[in-house]
Amino acid sequence: MAIDYVKRPAGAQSPDAHGPAVSQERISASAPGLVSLYKKARVSLEKAGLPAQRAAVYLVLDRSGSMRPYYRDGSVQQLAEQTLGLSANLDDDGTVPVVFFSTDVDGAAEVSLDSYENRIAALSDSLGHMGRTNYHVAMQAVIDHYTASGATDPAFVVFQTDGGPTSRAAAEHVLCTAARLPLFWQFVGFGEPAGKHFDFLRKLDELPVPAKRVVDNAGFFPAGTDPRSVPDDVLYAALMREFPAWLAAARQAGILPR
Repeated sequence: MAIDYVKRPAGAQSPDAHGPAVSQERISASAPGLVSLYKKARVSLEKAGLPAQRAAVYLVLDRSGSMRPYYRDGSVQQLAEQTLGLSANLDDDGTVPVVFFSTDVDGAAEVSLDSYENRIAALSDSLGHMGRTNYHVAMQAVIDHYTASGATDPAFVVFQTDGGPTSRAAAEHVLCTAARLPLFWQFVGFGEPAGKHFDFLRKLDELPVPAKRVVDNAGFFPAGTDPRSVPDDVLYAALMREFPAWLAAARQAGILPR
């Protein structure tokens, strides 16, 4: 499996520079099952003050052994569809690169408006052994892809996991060094929200600026033990909670153009 390493320049082929990147007509024609998600994501962007924002959207998925139940019950598939609904508002190519990781990067693929239904579990099953949890290898894969793509819009990365990484130092190092790049990392935790397995994600979310990183480039949302029960609008509101502040800080720091 491979990801297409070509991203169109900012604003290319956008149906409306002041509206969503992909028109509702195109969604209705090519992915009618995503119309509701597309509309709910749109509302969240408008409430966040980002009705015309553009971004390259990525999805990173944990394939450690403890993730099996979430692939089987459709939780990960649902998150992929929610991410695609958001991406259709932010990125006009109608495609979300997906990175699967455990001990290493297990594989990469894409979900798109014309190819997303029932794909995630099948893709995961095709990748074989489910290992440990190393955030940094997946983060570096996203950084490498984004850098090679030639994208001029920032990147919004939905990074899903159900626990802390094997190498915490490596994960923190990559996050902090990546703070000088136009990438925002939105971590989504599957599992007990109050569990200690998310202490590290809370730490990443709260790493000090500028002592550790030039800007706050990450957010964290615990989706609970049954992520499917989280209403779409609640998830989208959580995804947009820190993104606007990051955009402003990144412009102030010269990471993004003013």
